[in-house]
Amino acid sequence: MERKKSKKIYEASCKVIPGGVNSPARAFLSMGIHPLIVTKGKGDTIWDEDGHTYIDYCGSWGALILGHAHPKVVKAAKKQIGYGSSFGISTKVEKEIAALIVDLIASIEKIRFVSSGTEATMSALRLARGYTGKNKIVKFSGNYHGHHDSLLVQAGSGLFHVNSQASSLGVPPEMVKDTIILPYNDVNALHEYIGNDVAAVIVEPIAGNMGVVPATNDFLKTLREVTEEKGAVLILDEVITGFRVGLGGAQTLYNITPDLTCFGKIIGAGFPTAAFGGKKEIMDCLAPLGGVYQAGTLSGNPVAMQAGLAALKEISAPNFYNELQAKTDKLLLPIENALKETKKGCLQKQGSMFTIFWGTDKITCKEDLKKIDEETFKRFFFHLLDQGIYIPPSQYEASFVSIAHTDENLEKTKTAVLDFLK
Repeated sequence: MERKKSKKIYEASCKVIPGGVNSPARAFLSMGIHPLIVTKGKGDTIWDEDGHTYIDYCGSWGALILGHAHPKVVKAAKKQIGYGSSFGISTKVEKEIAALIVDLIASIEKIRFVSSGTEATMSALRLARGYTGKNKIVKFSGNYHGHHDSLLVQAGSGLFHVNSQASSLGVPPEMVKDTIILPYNDVNALHEYIGNDVAAVIVEPIAGNMGVVPATNDFLKTLREVTEEKGAVLILDEVITGFRVGLGGAQTLYNITPDLTCFGKIIGAGFPTAAFGGKKEIMDCLAPLGGVYQAGTLSGNPVAMQAGLAALKEISAPNFYNELQAKTDKLLLPIENALKETKKGCLQKQGSMFTIFWGTDKITCKEDLKKIDEETFKRFFFHLLDQGIYIPPSQYEASFVSIAHTDENLEKTKTAVLDFLK
């Protein structure tokens, strides 16, 4: 496909925006082409500036579980914009969406809204340190929790193509000296390296930033036991998995109760919103009740809150997740069987999120990613793109099915993947 208008816009953007993009994952660097420049989206489809259409399996990196421009989300946002887009003063809708999340997630007794997943994880860690009076934190290799300094070590996602150490320039050593990095899904490391001096352990229960890599039940069960024993706060990063893999999130699937949980993506329905919440005794350490400071002019923005509330009401409807799973199975089960037969790769999934890893039969941790075949992924990406099917432009990302994906487009995508395998 020729994308002359998109190329022109991108080249102009490069003159005023570093790299022409406002997030590295949008740059398509590993694909060697100029980025997609999108002009609109509706349902399961996006349009670029050149008028080409694509069936979208990125969905704003998992946020759009209802698809693009869902009528009820659009209506709620438009109505609020008519009343005012921001006040810097509390609004009723903040209470309404907070109460709904508290009702839906058993581990959440209180919740506070912020504007991004990075802000949510950063705030949760500060809160855990303030609550425990300890400094050390534990994270896992290949888990990405945003771009704040103390966690930008051994991270996943776009950092695989930024720095071989998966860190970043501009992060002073003293900022990460209290960060302990452990291998994901390694139970023995939990016992060996989580001590009484650890304030918090943060983990993606289903990693989505090195592709879809679920934690094992034994790993999360042991992690909960060890953190309780050592007096460390267990933080589940459910920015991706929260309301994506089920109404109760990954913690319900694993039957694990964290101390704090971070949310994002779906709770804002495509608007910049995230949150962190958990046990009352910990959350009440936040100002103005306690001594842990956290604030934000746009936290709990009323437009985002109204849109998120509309989305949460939709996904709370009976059979929503059954219907979403049926759509996902329609697409993925034939592909999964074909991959097993051809042994060209593997499909890893949970709920409506999935990744095809080429050149390997299983990925359980970041170290396993050394086995994947990135060249085959590139050919696969372009095979789909040329047929008007868009997946994230990196082997290290998750793809997502939305409730808006039509049977026709799921069938088209399935056929395209099976043709590639042939």
